[in-house]
Amino acid sequence: MRTQARPLAAFSLTVATALAVSACGGSEDTTAEAAAESGGVTVTHAQGETTVPADPQKVVVFDVGVLSTLDSLGVEVAGVPEATYPESLARYSGSEYAKVGSLFEPDYEAVNALEPDLIIVGGRSAAVYPELAEIAPTIDLTVDNQDFLASFEERVTTLAEVFGEEDVVADRLAALDQRVAEVEATAQGAGDALFVMTNAGEVSAYGPDTRFGLVYDELGLTPTDEGLTAADHGDAISFEYIAEKDPDILLVLDRDAAIGESGQAAQQVLDNELVRGTTAWQDDDVHYLDSSVWYIAPNGLPSVEQMVEEVAAAVE
Repeated sequence: MRTQARPLAAFSLTVATALAVSACGGSEDTTAEAAAESGGVTVTHAQGETTVPADPQKVVVFDVGVLSTLDSLGVEVAGVPEATYPESLARYSGSEYAKVGSLFEPDYEAVNALEPDLIIVGGRSAAVYPELAEIAPTIDLTVDNQDFLASFEERVTTLAEVFGEEDVVADRLAALDQRVAEVEATAQGAGDALFVMTNAGEVSAYGPDTRFGLVYDELGLTPTDEGLTAADHGDAISFEYIAEKDPDILLVLDRDAAIGESGQAAQQVLDNELVRGTTAWQDDDVHYLDSSVWYIAPNGLPSVEQMVEEVAAAVE
């Protein structure tokens, strides 16, 4: 267990103040030097290099996927954002974990009050890296979707090095790589696949080199449509499009379910005459994915392990 943060006198830390401090003394360099003097680890991340304390005891995390990885390694954290957490991480919604704002808008005063040794951002929170780096050593573990698996493994290995979990993580990554190779080999003869996401009754499709490109780029599924763009939010499609493309396999993510919104479930959205006529539907090859894993925490080690298994179930 990590020790609880000591309360400080309340004061307001604004971005303007942080920038003023930086201009006067170069605080990011100062924090790096201080970490190095105390026996730190220099980490290369998505926004540069940062020296952090070895085995930091007070960690603030602004990325659900990173939190998933740390949780699976038994690493306690001091602060987390107000966010939608998958069931496996539901305990972080409780009052025993200090809340430090949202993924997009940190509560800088709350972060500072925790006196963190390390702050971790990634993905949705990456934009606030400069401001958080003024408070404590901060690393950005955003994963590159253009080279997802290699980038993901690099980020997870970084966490292992910081928290002294190299052997455990190396074993899990080796097992993951073996499973990926098995799924890729099987996928070669499984037919073509279309990855779609439903959201408020609308449907979008994702191809290679997108946030869900793992299914094609690393797991070897053949894209039903090679012409899809790499847009973050996918390409808007119709039911007529699905019928025309006629995928052999349909992988479905329900965004409403992932973020806790009410509305039509993905099964209801797709249950119509056009989709029912596709090869995927006729062959019972429509696969509804764990939306919280794929959408909320897709860069977590447990998440990627589960994502690979869900694709395996679709092709084996």
